[in-house]
Amino acid sequence: MHFVDAKGILTGTGGHYGMNIYRGCSHGCIYCDSRSLCYRFTHPFEDIEVKQNAPELLEKALKSKRKKSMIGTGAMSDPYMHCEEKLRLTRKCLEIIHKYGFGVAVQTKSDRILQDIDLLDEINRSAKCVVQMTLTTYDDELCGILEPNVCNTKRRIEVLEEMQKRGIPTVVWLTPILPFINDTEENITAILNECVRVGVKGIIDFGMGLTLREGDREYYYAALDKHFPGMKEKYIRRYGNAYELPSPNAKELTGIFKKICKENNILSSPEECFNYMYELPEKYHQLSLFLD
Repeated sequence: MHFVDAKGILTGTGGHYGMNIYRGCSHGCIYCDSRSLCYRFTHPFEDIEVKQNAPELLEKALKSKRKKSMIGTGAMSDPYMHCEEKLRLTRKCLEIIHKYGFGVAVQTKSDRILQDIDLLDEINRSAKCVVQMTLTTYDDELCGILEPNVCNTKRRIEVLEEMQKRGIPTVVWLTPILPFINDTEENITAILNECVRVGVKGIIDFGMGLTLREGDREYYYAALDKHFPGMKEKYIRRYGNAYELPSPNAKELTGIFKKICKENNILSSPEECFNYMYELPEKYHQLSLFLD
């Protein structure tokens, strides 16, 4: 872990903003796209870069914006990694978001988000909060291989359940689905049934498969060699050096996914989910303008 003073913290314009307080990750997920060389990391991925001035930058940015909007965090780096336990920078940024009447969409794999559930509840009451949780595999043992340094899927489902009790809407990322590993009807159905039970608002799926780029591919293949002997060769034979690696079962699994979502009124296209997450209801715009 090392500390830097960032020049800015928000990306995007108008409709919604993105924010990454950390760079790199300690979760160790074997498929992580953020390891890809295109993101130009100048330090080891596990050596977390901490934007120590993130709260100050965020306050300065939000103070100057009269139009309230949603702020997303967690797209590139999980805001609830191990270092958040001590640093609490995500917490400080959430307090600032709440102070200025903005909404927030938080994406994580970690149950550390429960430390901030009271604050997330307050944001959801005054503006809007959406909690996004990634679920890839229902089997605890397999989850420990694919996502070794973070809580398992069943614990993440408990987090979704706690959010539901507070009336905080949730969205699940059902991705990636790894060919020949977690791309089974049993796995997908088990996850979807739990999503129905805990009342998720939407589920994001990008076609039941995996993407690999330079940097990410090498790390993933090394993990396959370690945990699934012979699997790397199977991938190379089928997919070569492709960026998109759809599951051989993609059509069948997508059918199951669409059917269960439709039957339970769950948003099921990425566009629907993103539109929902980043829409801040007009009544909150009016309220925040009045408070200004």
